[in-house]
Amino acid sequence: MSIGARPPQVTASGTMFRVHAPDASALWLCLFDAHGGETRVPMRQEGDGVWQVEAAGVGVGARYGLRADGPYDPPAGLWFDPDKLLLDPYATAIDRAFIYDPALAAPRGAGPDTAPIMPKGVVEAQLPSVAHRSPLFRPGGLIYELHVRGFTMRHPEVPPAQRGTIAALGHPAVIAHLKALHVSAVELMPLTAWIDERHLGPLGLTNYWGYNPVSWFAIDPRLAPGGMAELRQAVDALHEAGIGVILDMVYNHDGESDRDGPTLSLRGLDPRSAFRHAAGGSLINDTGTGNSIACNAPAMRALILASLRHFVQQASVDGFRFDLGPALGRLDHGFDPRAPLLEEMRADPVLADRILIAEPWDIGPGGYQLGHFPDSWLEWNDRYRDDMRRFWRGDAGTIGAFATRLAGSSDIFPNGRTRTVNFLAAHDGFTLADLTAYAARHNEANGEQNRDGHGENYSWNNGVEGASDDSVIRAARQRDMRALLTTLFCSRGTIMLCAGDEFGRSQQGNNNAYAQDNAISWIDWEGRDQALEAEAFALAALRADEADLHGITALTDDDVDWLDETDSPLTVAQWEEPERRRLVLRYRASGLAICVNGASEACRFSLPHGDVDVAARSIGVSRPER
Repeated sequence: MSIGARPPQVTASGTMFRVHAPDASALWLCLFDAHGGETRVPMRQEGDGVWQVEAAGVGVGARYGLRADGPYDPPAGLWFDPDKLLLDPYATAIDRAFIYDPALAAPRGAGPDTAPIMPKGVVEAQLPSVAHRSPLFRPGGLIYELHVRGFTMRHPEVPPAQRGTIAALGHPAVIAHLKALHVSAVELMPLTAWIDERHLGPLGLTNYWGYNPVSWFAIDPRLAPGGMAELRQAVDALHEAGIGVILDMVYNHDGESDRDGPTLSLRGLDPRSAFRHAAGGSLINDTGTGNSIACNAPAMRALILASLRHFVQQASVDGFRFDLGPALGRLDHGFDPRAPLLEEMRADPVLADRILIAEPWDIGPGGYQLGHFPDSWLEWNDRYRDDMRRFWRGDAGTIGAFATRLAGSSDIFPNGRTRTVNFLAAHDGFTLADLTAYAARHNEANGEQNRDGHGENYSWNNGVEGASDDSVIRAARQRDMRALLTTLFCSRGTIMLCAGDEFGRSQQGNNNAYAQDNAISWIDWEGRDQALEAEAFALAALRADEADLHGITALTDDDVDWLDETDSPLTVAQWEEPERRRLVLRYRASGLAICVNGASEACRFSLPHGDVDVAARSIGVSRPER
């Protein structure tokens, strides 16, 4: 995994394998025939911790793994065990999905050989590299976050054989929906192979989201039976429709978990380089998953960069979103936006022009880094999420924060260009519909006594006091969803919509559905709220048509006027009114006006080009005749 490690390379006489394992005393390439028979080929150490062997006669389609011997001392961070078959960290394909088994975590000498229960790497002939092209996505557009499986599992127009796979994203019905929303790029939740957390099996659950990776190259065969070729075809279809593709990558930890976790790949080959350790060798856990990848160690930088280049050169993806992004820039003294890995990403000729998006927080020391990533990055803006939720929930004193977020969050991104990714809901947390229907989480199906997931969601149960008619309650909730969607589509900067929120999908109040590979998470296309969907399509068309709305400079007082409902400038005293729920943002150049009425009564807004009536808890948009 240093400069010398790389994916298997097919040669004229066989295949060359190169692996980084500096603390190993012996390393074997393990080749498997169609019946599971194993042939072990010793590898030789070539220097810089790299072991290699050219396996004569081994070609495309060969199935293989690795075994390593060396010191076994888990308290010191060493897990060498030749009974554990290991996945090559650079393997570009695997023959089947990972399934957790306690034997994978058995101490050395206490468990069986794991070869029968481990997926094998598959030697591939790499697809011809795609021609380098600029990303289709541009900041200021609409990112549409989706889970490949859940997005199409219940789609009636997608052929059953394609449902739940990457191939389904190229289906005309899927692309038509994305185009109706004016989606600039889809953001695909993790595609690379992952494993279940060990506590899920006894609960009868599996990891659905995929944020527990074992490989950073191999696509999980459950999502792409056709592997990289299937991803490339889907990307080509989306690109043909003018839609970019962003991959959600998880480099902050791997699925080998804590001291008692399974030995699958990095842990059994290069644990001291791969993971961050405290004094004495214990694993640092800045991710809440059991381990933290040492992203700025030379070996891991090389692995991460090679993984990113792999997806650009093989599938022409437009960019990446990074889960728990501070891990990429964490050095011994804390997060540094000039950390070697971040600098190398921008210097790399393949990656330099890609869209890079940070989830700018983790649970480590100094882990909240919103606004602190390099200037070329975009960042998920959770303060936008929370401030907008609190305003529409009716919290006092939130009008100023609402206006700041609507205008591009210049307090967070102060240098003119706003790098915000505005969102109201994402895969992690309540859906937009559940935000207006549940005051508290309902995660009982996760088997953790409703203790998991976020406790403070700034949500509300809009039951409409005194209402006994379900239709009245549904109408009130739909009104609030319309207000939230309108807020998002009228916000300055890049916006992100979570798939299905445009038509009111629900997860039954579950705000941490990572283990719900079932109807709780799968989008119900036939049961969608088509009236809300039509509203979302109209808002998307408005945003696409109005350059003011998708600009990427934060608004200043030179750009807009902030007015009350009588068309008078808001005074300092009005801004400070705890109960103020109304304002107008009017663009000086175009006259476009966004009329916000968060009050419980309808309001008539006076504007130079005509009055605008805005219903209670709603937003009106007024455009002068052109």
